[in-house]
Amino acid sequence: MHIAPFDNKNKPIVDVEDSRVPLNYFNIVKLKKGDAFEYAVPGYETCIVPATGTIDVNVEGFKAAGLGGRGVDVWDGEPEGVYVPTAARAEMVCTSDDAEVFVAGAKYDEVLEAFAVRSDELDKVQYGSDDTKTHRKIKHILGQKQHGKVGRLLVSELYTVGQGGWSGFPSHKHDTDRLPEETRHDETYNFRFRPNYGSGLQMLQRVDNEPGDAYHIVDGSTVCIDKGYHPCAVMPGYEMYYFTILGGLSQRSLVQYFQPTHAAQLHTIPGILDMVAKFK
Repeated sequence: MHIAPFDNKNKPIVDVEDSRVPLNYFNIVKLKKGDAFEYAVPGYETCIVPATGTIDVNVEGFKAAGLGGRGVDVWDGEPEGVYVPTAARAEMVCTSDDAEVFVAGAKYDEVLEAFAVRSDELDKVQYGSDDTKTHRKIKHILGQKQHGKVGRLLVSELYTVGQGGWSGFPSHKHDTDRLPEETRHDETYNFRFRPNYGSGLQMLQRVDNEPGDAYHIVDGSTVCIDKGYHPCAVMPGYEMYYFTILGGLSQRSLVQYFQPTHAAQLHTIPGILDMVAKFK
């Protein structure tokens, strides 16, 4: 499902109990200097990640000052985040001229402890190659390093390396709980392009070897992945980024099921198995 960019007026783009991805929550909050925004999401743990700008965060007494700091776009510096426990009240105050802030969430009942993830605590992995048109970099904000401190939520930023190429390939899915082969993880993306008039393609093939759907994605597009194999691509001459939210039904660790038709490609793309191991 593709949601075209629009002014959401700081209201959730993917709200609680969404019909497509009920395990996910997603909001984009835009603030000017001195503006404050407060929220709480019963039944969902969340993570605050400034796309650009700097904010101070207060989560019921846990404080993280100067979070973020990226400039003109998501390529201008490293991400940072604050984990917000289920139903906790969080406040963010903009301390830069302006800020755009992602709020990612996953359904989870237990209440854990708030914490911050600073730029030097990210878990980074780079894989693929220019030759295979699959070269990309992943910056895990809530990833393997935070495994024991988070319930069901995984939050990452994914970048194409170079211009043009594929991401999320070999095609895989994670829509059914059937361990050890696969886990049910709903997934939500928000895309950005550099230059920002670039664009790409999101495929969603629900059944192996049968025609699926394809969406034209542009700067600011949101895509909800409810079911099926879902690679995406960026046009030659442009760089692509996507903010990634994964929410697990029964566990946090993601088990991807690779499309049988293309599974042999696992052995042609450098570093892909290391990438898979980081989604824990």
